Amino acid sequence: MSFQPPAGLMVSVSGVRGRVGESLTPNVVARFAAAFGSYLSETTGKRPLCVVARDSRTSGPMFVRVVTGALQAVGCDVVDVGLVPTPTALLAVEQLGAAGGIIVTASHNPVEWNALKLASGSGMFLDGEESRAMRAFLDDGAQRWAGWDGIGAVRTDDGAVERHIAAVLDLPFVDVDRLRARRFKVALDAIRGAGVMLLPPLLEALGCEVVGLNMEPDGRFPRAPEPVAENLGELGALVRESGADLGLATDPDGDRLSLVDGSGRAVGEDFTLALAAALVLRHRPGPVVTNLSTSQVVADAARAAGVPFERAPVGEINVARRMQSAGAVVGGEGNGGVILPDVHLTRDAGVAAALVLQLLLETGEPLERLVAAHRDYRILKDKVPRPDAPLDVVYRQLEDELGAPVTDHQDGLWLSWPEERRWLHFRPSGTEPILRMIAEAPDEAEARALIDRVRVALDAR
Repeated sequence: MSFQPPAGLMVSVSGVRGRVGESLTPNVVARFAAAFGSYLSETTGKRPLCVVARDSRTSGPMFVRVVTGALQAVGCDVVDVGLVPTPTALLAVEQLGAAGGIIVTASHNPVEWNALKLASGSGMFLDGEESRAMRAFLDDGAQRWAGWDGIGAVRTDDGAVERHIAAVLDLPFVDVDRLRARRFKVALDAIRGAGVMLLPPLLEALGCEVVGLNMEPDGRFPRAPEPVAENLGELGALVRESGADLGLATDPDGDRLSLVDGSGRAVGEDFTLALAAALVLRHRPGPVVTNLSTSQVVADAARAAGVPFERAPVGEINVARRMQSAGAVVGGEGNGGVILPDVHLTRDAGVAAALVLQLLLETGEPLERLVAAHRDYRILKDKVPRPDAPLDVVYRQLEDELGAPVTDHQDGLWLSWPEERRWLHFRPSGTEPILRMIAEAPDEAEARALIDRVRVALDAR
């Protein structure tokens, strides 16, 4: 019998997420973990090794035990790297030569959510083809249960964070000695998440004086988890009170990084990638890739360096795969997720922090001045509940009525007016039961008008 997910469970390319005790239960977690382990056994043709990790959510320890037992039950050996950021766990998959990894984290979702993120042996999340192959093992009778003598072994590995820090410090364009001499003062909001395990020791290794906020990794998030500007008021106040050069904020699993300038103003997540790309391109010109929902400040950084620029569908694995095909030197997503192939092909807040600090060092400019040097855009992000009916009619209606010179159907509907420097992206979320609407223009009223037009089209259905 084929597996039918419970109502409210979000099954996406890279894994599964839901509200703890409602759609996400130990039974559901065990089924997905056993299916993933069976998939690894089938694809590797041998006894696979699987990395397991978690963020700081209160349900994490319970689900890690469920995941570990299910993997053992289908004959997988398990390496538990503990409470670490998602990029640390993904790097560990590569470093340990594992067949795959399961990270128990719901990333930016509210505290009542949790999830399983599934990675291949490349240290990248499953892509569409891999995910479809894995889901075949969810059906009843498809799991490869081990006998008494085939149950997997379990060991722990406490060195994942240390190896991650070493990889960042080893980057050829991060001048550790000069950064240590400069001694930036950094205010850090780790939201009581997994970033606590990586960012403070990394920043200290880079010579920074760190003043912290929400540094206890107990999973009781004191603010909304996404590190967007409206959630960073407390960090802005800490920057001003402490006289910090800048503020850094991460999400619960430590793969996204947002910036606050020396005046305490949150500059927006898109600037993290734009500034990181600017630093990399100073040393190694090459293609830049981001997703369709990212601000034009990233395209501007690529244009200023005279390098190719491409947009991919939203989703880390989609950007990473496009980066591979394009030979990109840097990429990521406009939510504060920076991907640097020199370390690995996944979003990494630690990498982002090092690159931004290096740019401040090399230019000698404060963050507010670097941001002010970019063209001024207004990006608006909104959402509405996801309807049951198909969206194709709304897509066609918006295309016909708005008459954009550039149309892209890679991921929902993306319309662009390059000469007017404005665009609209309308798509179903892969992590929440909502529709996302993102628009950007030089003027906020123009961006708002584009989002309002989507609302009119939806209301007319």
